[in-house]
Amino acid sequence: QNRATFRFDPADEDKRKKLCEGILNILEKDTKTSCQVACLEALRILSRDKKVLVPVTTKRNMQILMKLAKLDTVEDPLERVSEYPVIVEALKCLCNIIFNSSVAQKLSLELNLAALLCNLLQKCKDQQLADDIKCFDLRLLFLLSLLHTDIRAQLRQELQGVQVLTQALESSLSVRWTEEYKAAEDGDRPPLSLQETDCAIEALKALFNVTLDSWNVHSKNESHQFRYMAAILRHCLLTTGPTEEKTEELHSNAINLLSNVPVSCLDVLINPSSQEETDIKYNGMNMRAIQILLDFMEKRIDKGSSYREGLTPVLSLLTECCRTHRNIRKFIKAQVLPPLRDVSNRPEVGTTVRNKLVRLMTHVDLGVKQIAAEFLFVLCKERVDSLLKYTGYGNAAGLLAARGLLAGGRGDHWYSDDEDTDTEEYKSAKPNINLITGHLEEPMPNPMDEMTEEQKEYEAMKLVNMFDKLSRDELIKPMGVRPDGTMAPLEEAVSQYQTSKEESSDSD
Repeated sequence: QNRATFRFDPADEDKRKKLCEGILNILEKDTKTSCQVACLEALRILSRDKKVLVPVTTKRNMQILMKLAKLDTVEDPLERVSEYPVIVEALKCLCNIIFNSSVAQKLSLELNLAALLCNLLQKCKDQQLADDIKCFDLRLLFLLSLLHTDIRAQLRQELQGVQVLTQALESSLSVRWTEEYKAAEDGDRPPLSLQETDCAIEALKALFNVTLDSWNVHSKNESHQFRYMAAILRHCLLTTGPTEEKTEELHSNAINLLSNVPVSCLDVLINPSSQEETDIKYNGMNMRAIQILLDFMEKRIDKGSSYREGLTPVLSLLTECCRTHRNIRKFIKAQVLPPLRDVSNRPEVGTTVRNKLVRLMTHVDLGVKQIAAEFLFVLCKERVDSLLKYTGYGNAAGLLAARGLLAGGRGDHWYSDDEDTDTEEYKSAKPNINLITGHLEEPMPNPMDEMTEEQKEYEAMKLVNMFDKLSRDELIKPMGVRPDGTMAPLEEAVSQYQTSKEESSDSD
């Protein structure tokens, strides 16, 4: 009856505290399995209320729950299947208690809970019916690594947490290897079950916390570990869950973790393709995983909300892949920025991926705006003239101002020298394209053609006075572009240009 209860009556708080204490006293004694399960189910519901956790979060009571979860014995194997429901319920209780209590979080470090959970995870490896235990073990490791940075460091450095969690992920996905860093691709394989998907998601979330700040690889062993992980994540992207929502959640967590993998190790996302493997290839390389990332990105753009959480991780990942791996960049550019033919519409108008990304370049969220512009800039090999061709100056101005490239040029990274080829349609339309809007405009009549010289002078002075008033009232600040391409107040920019001109003159 109370399974879905998450809000409790404040008037009954003392009763709930006494009930928690009574349940824990029963659980301390040896009782029947059915009684233990019933007590733990009740405690799991009660532990959702932060106010009643004071009697629960003691060392003694935590140890009672750890004993029931088989976390107190290192050597005892998981042989009695009848005990599995007790272990699962005890782990669920620990999840709630640690999530809701800072005292429990500190106690978990003192009781070395992370090491015991890693040990229990190893025990689950050889057991057929232990998937629920494995899932909640992984969830508890995720919570500990999320809420306690010391435990995150302990997992990474002392407990070989990356290897343990990677093996758990590999097991959940049932990966079969054909060669080093290459998993078998089976198109007829059925989707993962809900339980397998949940296990994989929990492992991905825990790995994300443990591998934070691991962008720099220092040793050959670390490089191997991350390549191995990236190969499993590639397999994860090619895998589907029981529903579309679960598949998206699985892929989203895989993308988050890929963002922590050092970019030099991401080359395993593509590998030499055999004819029968896939139709999605470029330059002899299998691009299925990259295509899934592109489709995921477009789906998140189409969703139209939560761009910062949902879209920026995949855009950031694709940007880094394109910056480092030439084949990936060229494959993505062919799809996102194909050769321009029709320039009659503004770059932000339309339903293509380019149109959608250009619209994001003027988004109100600064982070979203920056990463969308950066992605397109990298696809253009950080060449300003190429970016302006696809986006127009108006859409690109924010990025160019931030990078000090308003005067043109290119970014800091080196790219291969292969040149873009313009279509004949673009070449013929280029002289008439409006550089600000980035599209072909019909010639507009000049409103000054029918004015007398006196009227032109009057309108010019009127405009000057308006700008002067706005400037004096400090509503606007006239800006100019320095010789190095950065923005500066107009007076400073003009004086720098004059100085630069004088220094470059040939006068004696």
